[in-house]
This record gives sequence, structure tokens and C-alpha cells, in this order.
Amino acid sequence: MNIQMVDLKGQYKKIKNEIDKAVIEVLESSAYINGPKVKDLQNHLERYLDVKYAIPVANGTDALQIALMALGLERGDEVIVPAFTFVATAEVIALLGLTPIMVDVDPNTYNLTGEIVEKAITPNTKAVVPVHLYGQTADMESIMKVAKKHNIYVIEDNAQAIGADYTFSDGTVAKAGTIGDIGTTSFFPAKNLGAYGDAGAIFTNNDDLAKEMRIIANHGMEKRYYHDKIGVNSRLDSIQAAILDIKLKYLDDYADARRKVADNYDKAFADIDAIQTPVRTDTSTHVFHQYTMRITNGKRDELNAYLNSKKIPNNIYYPVPLYEQEAFKHLAGAVDFLPSTDLLCKEVISLPIHTEMTDEIQGVIIDAVKSFFGGK
Repeated sequence: MNIQMVDLKGQYKKIKNEIDKAVIEVLESSAYINGPKVKDLQNHLERYLDVKYAIPVANGTDALQIALMALGLERGDEVIVPAFTFVATAEVIALLGLTPIMVDVDPNTYNLTGEIVEKAITPNTKAVVPVHLYGQTADMESIMKVAKKHNIYVIEDNAQAIGADYTFSDGTVAKAGTIGDIGTTSFFPAKNLGAYGDAGAIFTNNDDLAKEMRIIANHGMEKRYYHDKIGVNSRLDSIQAAILDIKLKYLDDYADARRKVADNYDKAFADIDAIQTPVRTDTSTHVFHQYTMRITNGKRDELNAYLNSKKIPNNIYYPVPLYEQEAFKHLAGAVDFLPSTDLLCKEVISLPIHTEMTDEIQGVIIDAVKSFFGGK
């Protein structure tokens, strides 16, 4: 049986006619850069997310970098970031000469909280980048309160949770990526809303920040050939925009399919003491970019090897804390030991989850995990 972490081919086949038609329209128009399809995607993202501005860019890492550049921060300014995340979140901070302040995460949600953020704030803190890891929104109400209290910016790294809903204590609901000053996302092919190449976007309700980020993304240029600031070249091509615009219509259906798979896993593993299935909060829906569980008996690596021997895909997101990565070793002296991050790097493992998962395929995966723990 051909089991995959993400079945991109199967997903494509279901919408093949729509995708092919949209791509051919771009080819026939020859409007490859900033064409009508890019504008269409921008408008539809703004409508779906209920956000004032969506700015398509070349990839999710660019989105983070441009967002930080727009804030006018100075070399050495501190930006709080979780140590348990993909490297891009901290990478762009360091690239811009800013100081990434790596902090711990909640061991159950894998995300930041306001309490964690506040403990790390110093007079040099200018921003925080909460990551909505694996598909569930961080504790944004508490984070926004702390940010307002200390007058710091909030940039949401929403590469893994587009479409998730966050509910505030007063009942107000907002989409992940639209709550902070700026939200960013990646449309990497394996994401819930994935392109067929690299792509990303930035979101904001702030008029001034939107204008600044558009200029930065276009070589620092508002009027053609007049460059007011140092910028970058980060444009979403029209073919990727056309593909994403088709897939955006199905994003909520994709999330429902992923949640069904997650529910099946939860039920199957409920009686295995060594497995902590993903904790779902009351404040956020979960769109399950990854189904990531914790193996609490010290046998995560053995399970990983066992599943590999059975040709069952699985992955460890992430095996090494950011502050222990070679690229960040020069910051190690400034980073305290972070117990939750260290524990998660030893315990987490992700199982296949995607929109085309069948009961038969999932049954094979579940049986393999159960057999490792001596069950049936």
C-alpha cells in the first residue's frame, strides 16, 4: 500500500479540470507577473479572512522578512520567538540584524502564551512572533494584552493554521493571521492551502503597514523606477495565484477532512497511556496541518524506526531546539534551558494526515502504531 504523509497527487486529481483550466488561462493571457489572477486571489483572501489587506508574495519566509522590515526596527532590537518552531521564524530575525529571543512554549498546545511572552520582555523588546503550530492558533487574547501593555508589535506566523478560527472571551471570532499587527503565511505545496511551487502572503488591517509592505516587496518602489527605500523582489506569479484561488474555495472542506482523520486517530489511541494525542483548546479550531502526538515513555525514536521499517511515513517536527542549531550557536549563551521545548523535541512525532486519507489507509497506520505498543 502506497501511504504518503500528504497526497498532493490525489488532491490534484479531484480538482484537475478546474486547475488545468485556470493555468491555461494564465498561459493564454501571458500575464505571468502581477496579472489579474494575483488580484483575484488577493481579493478572495481578503474576503475569506475578513482582513483589509492581503499582499501575495513569493514565499512564507519572504512574508516574515517583509513584515519585520516594515516595522522600522533597528539592529539589535529584540524579537521574541518560540524555540520550538521551523527555522524560518527565527532565521529572518537574525538576517535583519535583529536579536531573536527564543522562549519556551506550552507543552500541551506547543504554542506561546501571554505569560511566556511577558516573562521575556525587556526594554529592548520590539516585537513577538507567535507561531500557530500544527494548525491551532496560539493564545492570542493573552498575547495581544501583553503586547498592548508593553507597546510591542505582534506578527503572526500562520504558515500552518490558515483557516483556523480564534474565539475571544467576549465571543468575537477572528481568523488566524488577522489578529496581530501583521499576519504571514506560506503556501508551500504541503500546506493546507498549498500552491504547486513556492508562494506566500501577508495580511494586515493597518493602512500604513500595508503600503509599506507593498513597497518593500517591490524593490522599495512605489512609482516605477523610483526607489524610496531598500526593498526585496518578492512577487507571487500568476500561475501559482490561479492554482491557489481554485483551492481556496475548498479550504474549509480540506480542514473538515483533516479533522475527521484526527478524530479517528484520537479515538484509536485513547487507551494507550504512552501516547498524548493533540490537545485541542476551547479558543481555537484546529485545522491539523500536522497530526502531532507525544510519546511519553521515552520510545519516540523506536516508534519512528518501527514505522519506517513498515514503510509508514512519519516525521519529527522538530528534533532540535532552535537555540541548539549550529546556525544559532552564537546565541546559546543568552538562551536559558527551555524544559518544554527540550521535552517536545524528544517526544513529538507526526503521522500522515491529508484530505485524501481513506479509512483503509488510516487503518493500516493505526494498526502499526498499536502493534508497536503491544495492542491489536
